Amino acid sequence: MENFRLRVFRAVARHRNFRVAAEELLLTQPAVTQQIKALEAELGVALFDRSGGKITLTAAGKTLLPYAEKLADLSDEARQAVAATTSTNAGHLTLAASQTIGQYLLPQLIAGFLLENPKVNIDVIGGNTRTALEALVSRRAQLALIEGPAMRQDVRIEPFMEDHMICVVPATHEWAGEDIELAQLQQATFVARELGSGSRRIVEQAFERAGLRLRDLHVRMTFDSTEGLLSAVEAGLGIAFVSRWAVRSQLALGNLRVAHVRGLQLARMFSLATPSGPEPIGVTGAFYRFILERAEALAPRPTGRPSPAAEG
Repeated sequence: MENFRLRVFRAVARHRNFRVAAEELLLTQPAVTQQIKALEAELGVALFDRSGGKITLTAAGKTLLPYAEKLADLSDEARQAVAATTSTNAGHLTLAASQTIGQYLLPQLIAGFLLENPKVNIDVIGGNTRTALEALVSRRAQLALIEGPAMRQDVRIEPFMEDHMICVVPATHEWAGEDIELAQLQQATFVARELGSGSRRIVEQAFERAGLRLRDLHVRMTFDSTEGLLSAVEAGLGIAFVSRWAVRSQLALGNLRVAHVRGLQLARMFSLATPSGPEPIGVTGAFYRFILERAEALAPRPTGRPSPAAEG
C-alpha cells in the first residue's frame, strides 16, 4: 500500500548508502537509483546531495523524510485495521530480538503463534538490545523483544518473562558447582558481552549494586554473541555471566558448570518494546498479546538454579 518510491527513499535516507538500501529492498543498485531519480523528478527537487564522496539529505529531503515515515505508519495501520476485521490474522510481521531471546526463546514462541495464525509471515532481525531497539524506532520492525533496560524514552516497555543470569565456568574449574563469595570474583578472569548488550548491562548493574565495577575486574575478552562467549568459557579463557536459557545444552552435556555467587542479584525481565503511543493492533497486536499471555507456558524450562540472593 505504501508508495514504493517513498519506501526506497526512506531506505536510502536511513542508510545514506544506495548499495545497502538496495540489499535491504532486494533490488539492484541501478533500480534504487532509478526510483530516487523518478521521485526527485516528480517533486522537482533534489532529495540527496551526492557530492564530497558521501550521501546526505538536502533540505528538501530532510523535509520529506518525516512525512514519508508518517505515510509508512499510516499504511501499516491500514493493513492492520483491515486484518483485524477478519476472523483469522493474516499479513506480515517483522520482529527485532536481542540475542538470548532470538536464539533460545523466540523460535518456540513463533511456532506456537503460527499454529494459531498460519497466514502470518514473520521475519526476525537479530542483534543486541541496542540494535533491536534501533530497528524498532527506525520502523524496520513492528515489535522488539529485549533482555536489557531500554535506555530510551521513545519506546514503551512491557515485561513478559523473568530471567536469571548465572555464572558459568569450565567443567574442571575449582568453582564448578560451588557456592562462592562475591569478593572471590575479583580473583577471576572474565569474558564478557560487548557494549550495547542487554546481558552486559544487567551484569554491570548487579555488580554496581554489590559495590563492584566491571571495569575493576579482569575482563580478558569481549564477544558480540553469546555463543562466542560460551565457547570461550569452554576453552578456559575465563568465566562469564549468561542467561540460564542460553546455557541449557552445555550444562546438560557437562561441558560447563555453574558457580553460585552469594549476594549477587541477577534477576531480570525479558520485555516487549513498542513505539510510544497506543497499543499495537492487527497482526502486530495479536503477536503482542500472544507473548504477554502465553510466553511463560510455551517457553522451554531453563536449567541451572539462580543465585541464592535471587531465590525466593
